[in-house]
Order: sequence, then structure tokens, then C-alpha cells
Amino acid sequence: MAPSAPRTRAAAALRMKKIDIDNQDRTIRRLRARLATERRGLAATKKELEETQVALEASHKVIAGLTELGLSMSKKVGRMKVKKQQVRSNHVECHQKFQARIHEAEDSMQAQHLLIEALVYEKDSLLQTIHGLQEANNAPAPFDGDWEEEPEEEPEEEEIEDIPLDEGEIDDE
Repeated sequence: MAPSAPRTRAAAALRMKKIDIDNQDRTIRRLRARLATERRGLAATKKELEETQVALEASHKVIAGLTELGLSMSKKVGRMKVKKQQVRSNHVECHQKFQARIHEAEDSMQAQHLLIEALVYEKDSLLQTIHGLQEANNAPAPFDGDWEEEPEEEPEEEEIEDIPLDEGEIDDE
């Protein structure tokens, strides 16, 4: 007896839902991998910022010391003030750039996190829909490992002796 059209459509719909879920799973895995990469990049950027900040703090201490020593000589005082201002502006610019990069990476991570949450929610919704359809159709759950397909009985075939094919012939088996 052939399956009825509604059951066939329901089975096709279930297969399509499963394909959608599989695609979403792959997307989630890719996004998680991208998120991990972004996190590693952010950690490296943060480490660079910390190293730069330590170097800049050391540079500021050196400049302050040189300024105190150079007060007695007017030429050196003038040069030290200019140099100190350049270092400060470079420090501010560098700090702003790193802050912008950190902020951008955090925004990206947050957007990816929200996307992953939405995909997980949609997956759960699809699973509930599939489960509801299965219950409505009294169909076995394809995601459970409990059901098995019955093997089809194959008629016994006589053994056919293999005859080597010549080059260019087509094997119909």
C-alpha cells in the first residue's frame, strides 16, 4: 500500500527541516570558530596594547627625568618639551587606535554571540515543530537512535562469473 500524500508531504517537510537544522549547525560551528579567532586576535591586540602602554609609561618616566635635568640648559629644555608633547600625542593617538580596535572586536563578538543565540533558538523551534509533526503523524522520531529500518529481502542471485571488460566497454552493474 502506497503512503498517502499528506504523509509523504509531511515526511518531505521533516526532511527539509532536518536539512535546515544541519545547515544551521554548520553555520553555528563556523561562527563559533570565527568567534574564537576574533577572541584570539583581541587577546593579541590587548597584549600589544599592554606592552605599548608599559613602554610608553617607561618613556614618560625617562622624559620626565630628562626634563628635570635639562632645566638648567635652555636649548635642551625647549627640545625636551617638544619631544614630550610628541610622545604624548603619539601615546594618545596609539591609545585611541587600540581602544577603537578593542571596541570594534567587542562589538563583533557581541553581534556574533547574538547571532548564535538566534540560531540556537531557531533550531530549538524547528526541533519542536518537527516533534509536533511527528506526534501528529504518529511517526517515529528520526533523531532518536531507537528505531531501525527493516532490511529489504533480496532474492538470491546466481553467481555470475566476472568477465573482464575490454577498454571502452560500459559496465551496467
